Amino acid sequence: MKLIAASFLLTIFSVNSLLKKNTESHFDSYTKENIVTGAEQTEKYFDYLKGKRVGILANPTTVIGKQHLVDSLMKRGINFVKVFGPEHGFRGKASAGVTVGDEVDSATGIKIISLYGKKRKPSTEDLQDVDVMIYDVQDVGCRFYTYINVLRNVMEACAENNKELLILDRPNPNGYLIDGPVLDMKYKSGLGQFPIPIAHGMTVAEFAQMINGEGWLPNNMQCKLKIVTIKNYNHDMDYVVPIKPSPNLNTQQSILLYPSTCLFEGVALNHGRGTYFPFTVLGSPLLKDKYSFSFTPVSIKGMSETPLYMNEVCYGLDLRNYDVTKLKKTKRINIEWMIELYNAYPLKEKFFDRTQSKEMGNIDFLAGNADFKEQIKAGKSADEIRASWEPGLANYKKMRTKYLLYP
Repeated sequence: MKLIAASFLLTIFSVNSLLKKNTESHFDSYTKENIVTGAEQTEKYFDYLKGKRVGILANPTTVIGKQHLVDSLMKRGINFVKVFGPEHGFRGKASAGVTVGDEVDSATGIKIISLYGKKRKPSTEDLQDVDVMIYDVQDVGCRFYTYINVLRNVMEACAENNKELLILDRPNPNGYLIDGPVLDMKYKSGLGQFPIPIAHGMTVAEFAQMINGEGWLPNNMQCKLKIVTIKNYNHDMDYVVPIKPSPNLNTQQSILLYPSTCLFEGVALNHGRGTYFPFTVLGSPLLKDKYSFSFTPVSIKGMSETPLYMNEVCYGLDLRNYDVTKLKKTKRINIEWMIELYNAYPLKEKFFDRTQSKEMGNIDFLAGNADFKEQIKAGKSADEIRASWEPGLANYKKMRTKYLLYP
């Protein structure tokens, strides 16, 4: 029996190791075509930074080509005095939701201040020796992806301390998508802090302009912005990110499915955490009689240490080869998967219960209202649920146009 168990675990390890290698090579093979990010246009901001004490909000996606922007600009004489790290940390080594502490970067000797630990925004003391701040991280265009919360917090700190914020803009890989219920502010949380839909269809620089324009900083403060826009970009363009935006968005497929499948963090299904293909598989041990596809979540350091149904075989949907162009054609998130799996789940009263997992979400806070859950329970169709998102969604789309930098 011990031999069988050991063999089973070895098989899981081998398969996951192979999948890890495949997901890493996926990003190595990236070609960017003609898009030029803000960071890559150093001629537009290098002289502006010369002679200044520079702070930056950065993570592993903060790159020029294959080199980190901080490392690259330091070699050219730019004086970085402080780095601020978001969720997952400056070098991206922390798992989702794990508190990150302050440290000194071993590669550069720069002090790193975590904005995902004891504090969520830079303090006045943090910014005393900073002349200008930079924001440069890859976003994926979703309300519950926390980097837009960090953007607002950095803007607030800059406004309070009269510091200009330089935003080096990057494409939104889900830029074509504007969909989902607009957040009911009664459900404001770390999963959503703005009255916007699930997929907001904006770049970080556009969103920063919206934060200023809609008065989302305290006391209607305004943050002074300097923006380096993206060359040769529009919202409908396909964009493959060069580096995974976070540990569990490790393939382009996961990024494009994320607006739809992140909702499953609020139900009693594993959505790929504990595998090397998160957000692209969905399942539960209780669906064995309904689906033939299976996967087994395991503890993976840096990605998911305690996944739901750890070491249990889960059965459900395999979306790794789903044709994501269907999402682009409809310009909709997919809620049919939620309806299907709820209908298939044998213990419906437990479907929206995540209390058995340490890595848990809440469907009301993810969806942005309490209606979505009740609509699924009541057997509403996808079209009926979508109809309930109006007129909020239409009003948001109209408001969004005021802040666009790209077609």
